Amino acid sequence: MATITYHRLNGDSTSLTVEDGTSIMRAAVSNGVDGIVGECGGQAMCATCHVYVREPFLESLPEIGDEEEEMLDCTADERDDERSRLGCQLKAGAAFDSIEVDVPGSQV
Repeated sequence: MATITYHRLNGDSTSLTVEDGTSIMRAAVSNGVDGIVGECGGQAMCATCHVYVREPFLESLPEIGDEEEEMLDCTADERDDERSRLGCQLKAGAAFDSIEVDVPGSQV
């Protein structure tokens, strides 16, 4: 089990405990977390699960793949070269046991 905490611009946050293998995007969509859309269902083809990973958690994440890199250039809110990731590409257990992300103001 892993913990994902989503922080929104208005100061609200939501923490979820999820099974290993669950992506940041899937956990958000399945639990009604505002601000994560996931239009493509996790195929790294839409960038509507864009998140900003908080600093302490960046080092443990896998490198950005080519498809994710390309989609991050299409985000609705500004890309942060250090912190921007697609939530569909980060899975509990494989990439993290605990993570905190900031949800952008817009996904589309």
